[in-house]
Amino acid sequence: MTHDMLLTAGPMERMVSGEKTIELRLNDEKRQVIQVGDSIRFYQTDDMSKTLLTKVLALHYFPNFAELYQHLPLKKCGYTDQNIVTAKPEDMDVYYSPERQKLYGVVGIELEVIDNIF
Repeated sequence: MTHDMLLTAGPMERMVSGEKTIELRLNDEKRQVIQVGDSIRFYQTDDMSKTLLTKVLALHYFPNFAELYQHLPLKKCGYTDQNIVTAKPEDMDVYYSPERQKLYGVVGIELEVIDNIF
């Protein structure tokens, strides 16, 4: 099965380069149907003609981003040498409120790039 998701330019470029191999998301209804072996096609938010096709290698479930940040390698989650020293779980509150994290939990989706159109 192939799932569609949006992604901003920076994280998408880090996926293409191989630096980012884990996508962090709320484990809401849309993400709960994803299985290992599925594909995810990411569309770049500011230019939907740029796409990235990936394969799901593993799914890492946690009750919240605080737990996820303790267990997953943050560089693989998209942080760089410049911003990893200030990385904190609250960074994800911009995208997913603590209330929604408590309701659904969170997931780190480990990916492999199959193809990209840039």
